Amino acid sequence: MKYTFLYLDPGSGSYLLQVIIATALGGLMFFKNFWIKVKSIFIKQKPQEELKEDERQEQEQL
Repeated sequence: MKYTFLYLDPGSGSYLLQVIIATALGGLMFFKNFWIKVKSIFIKQKPQEELKEDERQEQEQL
């Protein structure tokens, strides 16, 4: 029977943790952007001119 010994020093452990966190956050951002694109297909967006008018009205109220 052969035994394999693996050595994980603190640098390897922190790198592994960084890879896991980066993968999770990257996946979350990917699905967030995907969901926004799917929602934009079904939700009618206001034209840019209306958005600018709404911003002006909000500024005037302040």
